[in-house]
Amino acid sequence: MFLSWEPLHNPFIQFGLSVPVYGLGLWFFGKSAFNSLKSGVPNMDVLIFIGASSALFYSIFGAFYYYGSHEVHNYLFFETGASIISLVLFGNVIEKRSVKKTTNAIQSLSNLQVQKAQLISTENGLISYQEIEVKLLKKGDLLQVNAGDIVPIDAIVISGEADCDERLMTGESIPVFKQKGANVTGGTILINGNLQVEVITELKNSVLSQIIEMVKKAQTNKPAIQKLGDQVSSIFVPAVILIALFTFLFSFFYLEIGSAQSMLRAVAVLVISCPCAMGLATPTAIMVGIGKAAKRGILIKGGHVLEDFAKSKKIVFDKTGTLSTGDFVFTQFWSEPNTESEAKNMIYALEKRSSHPIAKALIKKHSDWYSAEIIFEKVEEVKGFGMHARDHSGNEWKFGSAEWLQDKDHPSDLVLSKNGDIIAGISLNDELKKGASDLIAYLKDQQVSNVILSGDSLKKVTQLANELHIEEYYAQQSPTDKLVKITEWQKNERIIMVGDGVNDAPALSKVSVGISFARGSDIAIQSANLVIMRNDMKSIQDAFIISKQTYKTIKQNLFWAFFYNILCIPLAAAGYMHPMLGALSMAFSDIIVIGNSLWLGVKKIKRPF
Repeated sequence: MFLSWEPLHNPFIQFGLSVPVYGLGLWFFGKSAFNSLKSGVPNMDVLIFIGASSALFYSIFGAFYYYGSHEVHNYLFFETGASIISLVLFGNVIEKRSVKKTTNAIQSLSNLQVQKAQLISTENGLISYQEIEVKLLKKGDLLQVNAGDIVPIDAIVISGEADCDERLMTGESIPVFKQKGANVTGGTILINGNLQVEVITELKNSVLSQIIEMVKKAQTNKPAIQKLGDQVSSIFVPAVILIALFTFLFSFFYLEIGSAQSMLRAVAVLVISCPCAMGLATPTAIMVGIGKAAKRGILIKGGHVLEDFAKSKKIVFDKTGTLSTGDFVFTQFWSEPNTESEAKNMIYALEKRSSHPIAKALIKKHSDWYSAEIIFEKVEEVKGFGMHARDHSGNEWKFGSAEWLQDKDHPSDLVLSKNGDIIAGISLNDELKKGASDLIAYLKDQQVSNVILSGDSLKKVTQLANELHIEEYYAQQSPTDKLVKITEWQKNERIIMVGDGVNDAPALSKVSVGISFARGSDIAIQSANLVIMRNDMKSIQDAFIISKQTYKTIKQNLFWAFFYNILCIPLAAAGYMHPMLGALSMAFSDIIVIGNSLWLGVKKIKRPF
């Protein structure tokens, strides 16, 4: 356009350069436009296709109608059609690259299913161990599972004792003691001890396999997101076509200016309504919003996530590893009068002789409880219950669960008894994650309702809910229970969910916005479409603010894009808007839209809490 090199101004050379670009646009946008028209809801691609086609055929008509005259240069807009396709296609490429998922949820779940198991065989009275593929196991097979192993398949314990980490499956932070007759779930981990187990199901019917299937179904049934631009364009596209048709008929029959001029006015309306600005309105804002979030350690796996997050009015939290750290906090120590020092010293002495995770946490955090070395005649750890000892004076001591000491209604989680009398107790709770209280307060201020949906015990969930002032909470929820509730809620509104365990994966795949921390399980990260890289609850608040800013920017961009059309289309229909001026106006509207999107990147994030 702007170079004086004569060949570039030759209509046929311009035609030859623009047709391949138009062909690419026909292939990329034409199919989508045609399918949307078939469905009865024209989308943005219809506008892009009409705008590019109008510019091309307007130029072809002008080139032949005015060929050989200087007037021909006023009707050559081959570069406009090519620019429309190039700019919008570039915006699409940027968006898709920005939001491309780099992980695979189903593969991560499958990785939890170990491939090999130790099969126990008995032949001629001799016991042998054979490594076998898990998929070949059948009901009734005996397996050996050692400390550090992942349980290969759902089974029942035949012999042995062990602590089993089930937090990935249930969300329960405290390891579960397993002994003869207890069930173990495939995918969980033995922290210590050894077990011989009997397979109770086939691999396809195991709990982990069922979770994999639920994730698959949840992903395929995800609700379709219709962009704001598409919703508006469903009205705008037919309106522009009707205006162009009316312009031609009015000019030809009423103004009687001839078929050529009437056609040029009608096509000018289509050229001026070219959707460059509208095509760029959403992807440019999303590109900037995703980049802004990424700088703060927030990875967003889809442009629609920003819109859904901004519109959501309900957020569901898992407990362990999400609102709480998963570490133990010992609260509300009490003791009988004049026994505090003795009780603390005894608890420390007993727990120092245990390898249980609770014991290790207590020793680490309460070394100040140690006051004097105690000589024991006998010390034993009663697996799954606590410590039992007799000191050199003959006193019998027990420290463990209140239920073990025949006082299941005791308010403390762990109690110490001396010769059968309870003299001290400790309440045990998960440590609240830093920033959790501020996040809940902020969400309430934004009229977003908070819900806890956890696999943990009712007592712990209730404690946490009361601490955070959350009225709605559900405890002891299996992966299936969580998915059922999420599916029901999702029917009526957009749901956000924050979780980090395997048991959260199906629900994270189902919700409009699934959020996980990078320190969570791989499957939760893969199933989520928003990943927080920093273990900081403030990042969720930042993500919510950025989403609102981005959605607001998209609406502003669409306003300016449509304002330009509303202003210019009547002028074009009346013959006052020359196509060249229309092209410049169109370029100016692009600058406004892109500039407004870039402004989003420098806006500050103001946290009220």
